[in-house]
Amino acid sequence: MVVERKPLISGNWKMHMNHLEAIQLIQKLSYALEAADYASTDVSIHPPFTNLRSAQTVLDADKIPIALGAQHCHWEDKGALTGEVSASMLAKLAVRYVIAGHSERRQLFGDSDEDVNSRLKAILIAGMTPIMCCGETLEERRNQQAEARIAFQVEHGLAGIKREQVANMVIAYEPVWAIGTGQTATPSDAQVGCAVVRNKVRELFGALAADGVRIQYGGSVKPINIAELMAQPDIDGALVGGASLEAESFSRIVRFRLQ
Repeated sequence: MVVERKPLISGNWKMHMNHLEAIQLIQKLSYALEAADYASTDVSIHPPFTNLRSAQTVLDADKIPIALGAQHCHWEDKGALTGEVSASMLAKLAVRYVIAGHSERRQLFGDSDEDVNSRLKAILIAGMTPIMCCGETLEERRNQQAEARIAFQVEHGLAGIKREQVANMVIAYEPVWAIGTGQTATPSDAQVGCAVVRNKVRELFGALAADGVRIQYGGSVKPINIAELMAQPDIDGALVGGASLEAESFSRIVRFRLQ
């Protein structure tokens, strides 16, 4: 049985764009995408925290059907946590998707699987949808540990999450060695990683959750490789980095069916 899941293409802007540049990029995207594109593919953008209010304003004012996303949040609702932002704060800005456990957060800021799990629970409590990231390093891949590492991250990241919540969330498989390096996993490599994710979800939460969860691939996604990636049975979208910073390239990725 083939399960149809609406693709989700997400643009992770990382630490790029001031609020004026963000407005310009959103407006350019609105000109590049058409109603038919949104009908077939969900789209989200994930600007830096400083841009969220400006992005929300232009999306709402111009009725642009792009979902607003955030890149990170803390698991506490409030407190003496200088520099952090809570999930409830993001929800008040009409944020719909929040990335948790991106490889850069894990590698550069020490996010553990337990931290990621705490963030997921906070995001869900606030009524938003998490995009939980997982993926292996180059060393783990060379040591034949990739599949075990992916499965471990999925199991520990989703600990204590309800089956119906898992079915409605997003998991992004992003091999660390392909993030911002120009190296891209082949479509078959990406499919293997995404299949590991889905199979682990099926093992832990059952068929309905495995069939419902949307699995993105992230790692040097570009207009030239998106169609092949999206043709894989367990890839339901993409978490796009550098190519999401230009309206022309990101819109072409969203319109992957035309490639």
